[in-house]
Amino acid sequence: MDIIEDIEKIDHPYKNAVITIGNFDGVHIGHQALFHQVIEKARALQGTSVVMTFEPHPIRVLKQNNHPPLITLYEQKAELIAKAGIDILICIPFTREFASIPAKEFVEEILVKRIGMKAVIVGEDYTFGKNREGTLDLLKTYGKQIGFEVIVVKKIQASNNSADKISSTRIRELVSEGRVAESQKLLGRYYQIRGTVMTGRDRGGRLLGFPTANINLYDELSPKTGVYAITVECKGNKYKGVANIGYSPTFDDHIFTVEAHILDFNDDIYGQKIRINFIKRLRDEKKFLNISELSNQINKDISKARNILSEV
Repeated sequence: MDIIEDIEKIDHPYKNAVITIGNFDGVHIGHQALFHQVIEKARALQGTSVVMTFEPHPIRVLKQNNHPPLITLYEQKAELIAKAGIDILICIPFTREFASIPAKEFVEEILVKRIGMKAVIVGEDYTFGKNREGTLDLLKTYGKQIGFEVIVVKKIQASNNSADKISSTRIRELVSEGRVAESQKLLGRYYQIRGTVMTGRDRGGRLLGFPTANINLYDELSPKTGVYAITVECKGNKYKGVANIGYSPTFDDHIFTVEAHILDFNDDIYGQKIRINFIKRLRDEKKFLNISELSNQINKDISKARNILSEV
């Protein structure tokens, strides 16, 4: 997949471009189904499949402080879109200036003339252009005037259960409630955070006998505080583990941390990038009377996690 982060560098339109446009936070199974249709349509036209997204998320520019945490940072989003089989990812640097582009100019000058759009595939709630003035009806009108096809895709459901709405908002709710096993059904994969292992407070191994890898969350959605069965990806390998998210109440730190204990592992990975996949929540955080009681509980958590992870 080619990644374009400056549309001025597109020096000629793509052949029969079939495009979908959106934020695609989470790249959940609804997004994946949309990408599949883009790929199939591009194949039918012997053309090019294109995804257009924005960085930063538009709501962060337009509403500034009033925005939700991200399910997927840009790096992971790009990886997942590439994995779906898309030919071209165009990431538009989103600014207030870009947001002020009128709907017709966006369609005619950018999508058609610059990118070469022959078909656009969007969801039922898609809007575009300055002040979201571009409705689906307007897009269809432009399609007839300029000469491109508009395909509107209905939202899919994770199952026959109408409560299983596939949306980024629903996934944020599930993850923030600690219901990571349920979020997996909507994401099509386990919820993941990633970061660089930092020096912690040197007590996981020294005091408790369970060394931990500590990472800081940058801008991601955090699962509810508590203890989780996890897998950890590091240096091309995958390991099983247990993570604690929260404030370490036994030590009265009141400092938010993400600490992962990797099972059967003793390598030095300070400074290494790791990825943590949340498989299932085991329990709430709890304040223990002493370190011995906490250590005993961690042993129980590890035993429970091993049983859960034996099926992953």
